[in-house]
This record gives sequence, C-alpha cells and structure tokens, in this order.
Amino acid sequence: MYSPDSSQEPPNNGTPGPFDGPQWPHQAPRAVYLSVAVLMGLVVASASVVNGLVIVVSIRYKKLRSPLNYILVNLAVADLLVTLCGSSVSLSNNISGFFVFGKRLCELEGFMVSLTGIVGLWSLAILALERYVVVCRPLGDFRFKHRHAVSGCAFTWSWSLLWTTPPLMGWSSYVPEGLRTSCGPNWYTGGSNNNSYILALFVTCFVMPLGLILFSYANLLMTLRAAAAQQQESDTTQQAEREVTRMVVAMVMAFLICWLPYSTFALVVATHKDITIQPALASLPSYFSKTATVYNPIIYVFMNKQFQSCLLQMVCCGYHPRGTGKTSPAAPRPRPGIAAEGLQNKVMPSHPV
Repeated sequence: MYSPDSSQEPPNNGTPGPFDGPQWPHQAPRAVYLSVAVLMGLVVASASVVNGLVIVVSIRYKKLRSPLNYILVNLAVADLLVTLCGSSVSLSNNISGFFVFGKRLCELEGFMVSLTGIVGLWSLAILALERYVVVCRPLGDFRFKHRHAVSGCAFTWSWSLLWTTPPLMGWSSYVPEGLRTSCGPNWYTGGSNNNSYILALFVTCFVMPLGLILFSYANLLMTLRAAAAQQQESDTTQQAEREVTRMVVAMVMAFLICWLPYSTFALVVATHKDITIQPALASLPSYFSKTATVYNPIIYVFMNKQFQSCLLQMVCCGYHPRGTGKTSPAAPRPRPGIAAEGLQNKVMPSHPV
C-alpha cells in the first residue's frame, strides 16, 4: 500500500525519507528505478533535440514567425522547460533512488513542472481555438494578427501561474510522489485543503482546455465536411477531408493519452483516501505525461510542410536539389476547390498543396 504520509516523513518501518537515501527495495525494486531512469534519459535526449530544433528554426527563418506559429513556439519552449526542470531532475533522482536535491528544490521542481506543463497543455487548447477562428470564421472578417498571438501566449503563462502558485502559498503543497524521485501537487494526502485544490486544478487545467479542444476541432471538422460535400466530385477534396480528420483525431488522442491518466488518477486518489496504490503505479501518470514533450512537437510542428522545408534548408546549409517541391508547368497537379484548399492549408499544413 502506498501510504500518503510517506511522501515527506519516514515511517516507522525503517524506510528512509524521500530526501535521505535510496528508496529501494522499500518502494520498488532497484530495477524499476533504473528502468524509469532509462525512460527519462530517452525523453530528455529526444525532447531536447526536437524542441530545440523548433525554437532554432523558428528564430532563423522569418517566414515561420506568422501569428499562427507563435503558439507552436510557445509550446516548444514550455516542453523544453518541462524537460530541463522535470525530466532531467527525475533522471538524476532515479539513478540515485531518491530525491537528491532536498525539500526546497523538490518544491521548486514541482512548481516548475506544473507551471510549464500547464502552459503546454493550454497551448494546445489555444492552438485549437486559433484554427477554429481562422477556418470557421465565427467572428466574420476578423484577421488573426501578431497581437492576438502574443495575447494567446501571455494567457497560457498567466493562467498557469494563477493555478500553480497556490501550493507555494499554503493551498495544498508540492511533495515527492510515487517512487519519490519527482515532485508534484499533493493529490494523495487527502483533506479538504488538498482535495479542493486538486478539484480546482482538474477543472481549470484539464476539463476547460479539453472542452475547448473538442469544441474547436468538432466545428472545424463540420466546416471541412460541408466544404467537401459541395465538391463531391473532387477526389482531392475528399482526400483532404480524410487526412484532416485523421490529423485532428491524432491531436485529440495525443492530448488524452498525455493528460487523462494523470488527471483521472489524481482526482480518484484525492477523493478516495483509503485507496491502495503501489508506488510504481502512482508514478506512471507523471512520467507518462512527460513523454508528451517528445510527441507534441512531432505532431504539431514536424508534420508542418513549411517547417519541414525550413529545417531541410538549414540542415543542407541553404541548398535545395533542383526541382524539389515543384511541379512541372507542363503537368499541373489537380487542385481542390478553394474552400477545401483553404482549410487544408490552415488546418493541416503538412499536406502539399
């Protein structure tokens, strides 16, 4: 059984405290800690490379600095900070078998990982909303400009600060969790102080962004379907609809895979104090969510044709083989109708148009 109070004080059975020494074999076998260390090592290496490339390429190429790409860079910055402040710390701690940096840095790690993780989570929601506004045009002739993009990025950070600062001020706390090699909000000790915070966090930083994502992409798909219905004779239009649908499903599923286990796990444990949980199982949702720093940029950025082109140009030192990405004037490629084409460009820029 995973004892809630064991996160901060050593129990009477001889298990050292989370800051005092290796937790094996009391919490889990040493092989479990080493396995998690290997996973975190892969995450740190992969996430650092892919998110670093997103930031470098976006800074280097001016054409990538469009308002709709601001939130992608914001997402990459947040994911990179999660990697540096969370995954790398977890890597070191799992090698040692306990939280080697002490209680103060545990609180700092819990705060920084929560802050940047929620920024990344809300970035996905704002990205969905941006696509909805641009494609579905609920505001008529509204044009998405740089100030709107900056406002969206600023919102993700201010909203995250609003909900991650309270544990530092006494509403709940940041403590070692699971294997006691990473820190996060205290969702397992119980009590009205902790449970009220976890419930508020669940609503404001999971339910709300998930609802925004589902609303935005559902309306976007309906708009695309209506455009495709008007051009049923066009195979290209029908293909565009299928590909965008697959892309949207991938985005929503990635969001749920990353955050649903952690959010549900925390909510269930916070509301059922007597539930029995193994430490290794208690750690899984946290480590699972950290892997999002790898597949988020792959789904949202590396599948972007414009970004791919700039990345290839940077890697090849500006050289492009003759004819790459061009269509012969003598054999023009069939193009979808204007409605479907516009949606295809804005929703799924990875598709060549």
